[in-house]
Amino acid sequence: MRWFFLLLLMLNAFYYIWHQQEAPLRAKEVLPLSLYRAERQDIQLLSESDAARNAGLVQNNTEDKCLYLGGFAAQEDARTFEQRLISLDIRARFQAFQPEGESIYWLEIDPGSRRLVDQELLAGLVHDFPKLKNKIMSCSGIATTD
Repeated sequence: MRWFFLLLLMLNAFYYIWHQQEAPLRAKEVLPLSLYRAERQDIQLLSESDAARNAGLVQNNTEDKCLYLGGFAAQEDARTFEQRLISLDIRARFQAFQPEGESIYWLEIDPGSRRLVDQELLAGLVHDFPKLKNKIMSCSGIATTD
């Protein structure tokens, strides 16, 4: 039994050496990243590209956009929300919109107060006013019910 164990041990040793004699694995050669890049070497947003500007997809002037908060069916809810915004020093203008005979109430946030309205504030307001919607639309029109 002892000789059989030594024979197996020797066979394993020879097998190990024999496999080490084969060509060692080479690391895969990687081409430089510069060969994969296209003619432009920098990353651009779609809004920064010349093609988007030429096609009229991007508007450079963001001042013609207004932030609307609301979408309330009851005027009392909209007035309560307006008071909450006043307490937060956010100036807003009350507006009513009547699609298909029913009134929807929105508050247009003053451009000077728009910087005060961020995602954290909106999340807190949605917690207190579950039906609150926010839209960024053209200042010439009013937000729709969508």
